[in-house]
Amino acid sequence: MLLIAEMRLSKSPPSISYISFLALYIFSYTITPVSSNYLQEDFIKCLHRNTHVNFPLEKTFFTPEKNASTFINVLEATAQNYRFLTKATPKPTFIFKPVHESHVQASVICSKKLGIHLRVRSGGHDFEAVSYVSQIETPFVLLDLSKLRQINVDIEENSAWVQAGATLGEVYYRIAEKSKIHGFPAGLCSTVGVGGYITGGGYGALMRKYGLAADNVLDAKIVDANGKLLDRSSMGEDMFWAIRGGGGGSFGIILAWKLKLVPVPETLTIFSVTKTLEQDPDLKTLSKWQHIADKLLVEDLFLRVMFRVAGDKTLTLEYKGQFLGEKGTLMEVMKKYFPELGLTQEDCIEVSWIESVLANAGFPIDSPLEVLLDPKLSPYVKVYFKGKSDFATEPIPPFGLKGMFKKLVEENTSSMFMIPYGGMMAKIPESETPFAHRKGTILKIHYATNSTSEDGISLNKRTKWIREMYSYMTPYVSSNPRLAYVNYRDLDLGTNTKDSKANFIKAQTWGAQYFKNNFNRLVKIKTKVDPENFFRHEQSIPSLPFSKRLRSW
Repeated sequence: MLLIAEMRLSKSPPSISYISFLALYIFSYTITPVSSNYLQEDFIKCLHRNTHVNFPLEKTFFTPEKNASTFINVLEATAQNYRFLTKATPKPTFIFKPVHESHVQASVICSKKLGIHLRVRSGGHDFEAVSYVSQIETPFVLLDLSKLRQINVDIEENSAWVQAGATLGEVYYRIAEKSKIHGFPAGLCSTVGVGGYITGGGYGALMRKYGLAADNVLDAKIVDANGKLLDRSSMGEDMFWAIRGGGGGSFGIILAWKLKLVPVPETLTIFSVTKTLEQDPDLKTLSKWQHIADKLLVEDLFLRVMFRVAGDKTLTLEYKGQFLGEKGTLMEVMKKYFPELGLTQEDCIEVSWIESVLANAGFPIDSPLEVLLDPKLSPYVKVYFKGKSDFATEPIPPFGLKGMFKKLVEENTSSMFMIPYGGMMAKIPESETPFAHRKGTILKIHYATNSTSEDGISLNKRTKWIREMYSYMTPYVSSNPRLAYVNYRDLDLGTNTKDSKANFIKAQTWGAQYFKNNFNRLVKIKTKVDPENFFRHEQSIPSLPFSKRLRSW
């Protein structure tokens, strides 16, 4: 994330008063419907009454009526899923990009006062786009935090304050700028926004050594449902617990996280070994990986498996690893625990931590580090995307794997990967944070279908495929409840409805899938900090119905 030494706040030229500026701005809305025009005008007036920090309207306020192309460009700038960028998808009435913390506070106050539904986006990677699309109530307003992206790294304190609009790539760059032996355990995709990512837990290549990103948060700044700016001390430990894994958009608006930096060696080793089914016909390699990836392999090793389908229906298995140490030590570990993979010295590349970040993000390791600062340079393109997740507590037997492969090759746009757990993930208690997938979990599974083009027929076909794949896997994954990862949001599990008293009852199903028993504590905290359910979306944590509150307390 970009380090901005000083946030520059534009000021209106002295020759133009706020009243005249506003009049000119509103005059340009000659084609705006009256109700929409009043909504925008009232919101702007209310913002000015509730903040003393100026914001230039032309750079922070975007509507389709004033400039349709600019509005769409801003809306789509960080929206990652083309599935939610169609003409039929509900659009916000307007977009506001705050440039100061007080603007976020004022936005909450004004949204409540005017009765406007608010959605908040930091990086735009939500699988179901709930950060920038409202399927359950309109009109709504989008608060885009992309201008709040300061990063301050303090190597002596082993910490960094990071604003919500910064990306993981920017965080990694700024850490590496100051130290070669410090890192942060977060995700592989460099364009993900920090604000929402950590609210879901956040895993990455250092998870078996240091746990999740949310396990390494020291403090936070958040705007609550009353528009108050809180830190860990003023929000209290209950709310601080809830925001570190309880999912975004439920408890408040994250403005910044204080991250705990972790030590990394000067030399890491990365490797990739690809196998076809012909090279492993009895699936001995994959079966062995399932038995050892979370238990016997050292915490310094993160070894995931990616399944890819080629156009000719050929399936390949790519074993991608990262080891916190030199390749000589890695070879000893692999020879002892996993000789079946056939890893060779030639497969291994010694790198620095920041070079491993580049590789994990899909860049060549000799790329200039500055590519991490510009999301437009990411090798990952936007696609029409649908994803699902599972957790497994037992290895999938060979006959189950063969059926899984058969389903995979039915769809050319399919992809799937398995992430090993164990290590630090198994040592942290389930109740430590809302993220409850800890001891007993051997791996996480991610299913996806990705396409660069789409029509109604292909969309239905791909949706049908991923649901059938998910159904097929039922006997081989967790059950009662069947667990899921909230950062891989899946609205197939269930959704809230507008102002429905039944939300709490319905949410108990998908809530248990994401959070296990931690869901009940999340609901109690939500009811205390946001009893009117101001922060809400299709899968936000619901407040308790009034009839249940007295009994609950």
